Amino acid sequence: MFSTQLQLKFASIAEAKIAAQSLCDLLRTRISVFDFQGLQVTVGKDGDLAVNVRFKDATAMTGFEKDLPIILEDIKQAFVFKSSRFSGVCVLSFEREAMSTSIPVEAAE
Repeated sequence: MFSTQLQLKFASIAEAKIAAQSLCDLLRTRISVFDFQGLQVTVGKDGDLAVNVRFKDATAMTGFEKDLPIILEDIKQAFVFKSSRFSGVCVLSFEREAMSTSIPVEAAE
């Protein structure tokens, strides 16, 4: 599994929250286009915004990375922030899924 990670540092948590909402809206429209296998957006208390996108293959990741300047354009025009990007291969990824273990019991007639 391949991964692209973005780190955006804003002046305040308020700016990071607003940018996160806009970025999430844009990323949702790319889920099926680039066949995301996973997506996580996190806002930190000091104005940090972290985005982790996972892909099944490198081709999808490369296509997404080419689209990144377009995705970030509105945010760049609205806010001043520092950014960095890291791409690599996922070594470990774990997410627990919620599931119900109850079994419905019907009364015998």
